Amino acid sequence: MIPRLGVNIDHVATIRQQRGESYPEVFRAAELSLAAGADQITIHLREDRRHIQDSDVGAVHQICKKFQRPLNFEMGCHPEIVSLACQEKPAWVCLVPEKREERTTEGGLALTHSGTLQRVTEAIETLKLGSPNTKISLFIEASDEVIEASLKLPVQAVEIHTGDYAKEFLMGKDISKHLDQYAKACKKIKLNQRGFHAGHGLTNLSVVPLLKQGLFEEYNIGHWIIAESLFLGLPLVVSNLVKQIRSSSH
Repeated sequence: MIPRLGVNIDHVATIRQQRGESYPEVFRAAELSLAAGADQITIHLREDRRHIQDSDVGAVHQICKKFQRPLNFEMGCHPEIVSLACQEKPAWVCLVPEKREERTTEGGLALTHSGTLQRVTEAIETLKLGSPNTKISLFIEASDEVIEASLKLPVQAVEIHTGDYAKEFLMGKDISKHLDQYAKACKKIKLNQRGFHAGHGLTNLSVVPLLKQGLFEEYNIGHWIIAESLFLGLPLVVSNLVKQIRSSSH
């Protein structure tokens, strides 16, 4: 299995929105990333529109269509954004939790909470009616309870929140508990024939132990790619990461 790399380009929009300019253009980041070998583009349209804007969704989707690669559309369960997804019909929608006060997504969907579960269930039902060919993943923690709850929902994949793992790796802490948890979660997910994806906080270094484990089919990486691109350029950073991921499967 050769894992896929999804390049999250949200933080190109963060730079643009900081000054309210028309540049840097998000669709150009999508084009350069795909030309450099990325397997898909990931964008998160937040309810507060802090980075990606509604107009970016269609523009980035057109680039993905040009390269015949998937758009992975991350979003909360807000009806307005669910409706936009039904109009745009991306290859993938990844449902994520969202709080206005958070700096970035701080954890996975609390599927064991009845209110969250109801909102997620309603969003899935609307998406399946409005865009039946769109595949759905759930951004979740790798805990037993949440994994079990995810298996009761009609989705194609889960994306495991790797933020805590990534922080502890960069701090030099013992990451074995995370790796053990991922292995356990993967076993359950695979028994149910669903995709097992990873995302949040990963770098070219913290992804190495995960690649060695060989559990995840897809990695969505954004902040580190955009940050490193300030020094090396986006195409080189993406192509180097693609090579790293592909060489790990040999």
